[in-house]
Amino acid sequence: MPKLDESLLSDLPPFSLLERSQIREILDHAVSRRYEEGTAIFREGHDADRFYLLLDGYLRVVRTTPGGDQIIVLHISPGQLFGIAPALQRDTYPATSIAAAESIALSWPVSLWSDFTANYPGFATESYKTLGQRLGQIQETLTEMATQAVEKRVACALLRMVNQSGRKTTEGIEIAFPVTRQNISEMTGTTLHTVSRLLSAWQKDGIVKSTRKHIVVTDPHQLVILSGMQG
Repeated sequence: MPKLDESLLSDLPPFSLLERSQIREILDHAVSRRYEEGTAIFREGHDADRFYLLLDGYLRVVRTTPGGDQIIVLHISPGQLFGIAPALQRDTYPATSIAAAESIALSWPVSLWSDFTANYPGFATESYKTLGQRLGQIQETLTEMATQAVEKRVACALLRMVNQSGRKTTEGIEIAFPVTRQNISEMTGTTLHTVSRLLSAWQKDGIVKSTRKHIVVTDPHQLVILSGMQG
């Protein structure tokens, strides 16, 4: 495998304060792997033996409820650390990470975590900042499930994906990774039937365009109104 170039990491927040020689050290310890869409990179409860950086693609983070239901609690974008169980003082992964699209990630043995946080300026700060943001997002999602009407929950879920990955097209703003109605039901704690009914109604109203594994928001302003997020 060709050597990974330092430019892969030099602009990413966990590594942006480092010298080129330090980035070289980090890359020399890394393993690069490609994951097909739908592949589980690691599973909830399994031993946390590696930590990761997403270079390309998108990931779904899935938690299992006490009742056995699967909930998608957040998505991870390129350039972000994930699987950072050591930051939580855990030796098992707290959630399952699944490739939402074809993805490429670097990983390192968890035994290097303490070296990275001690020896590379900015790495620890950015890792704990990322962790704080993720915990906040998960709490927001769980609060929505407990307190908001279904229509608002689905609108909020779509807006989160648009804000994270949206790209402008001639039709509107396209969610950049494949997403199914089942995925949305798992993000919002509602049934597949309810999600299908809402998306069909919104498509008739010109708010979204939904085809198999592909969603374009055609009227973002109206979706914001439905979510209750407008100021």
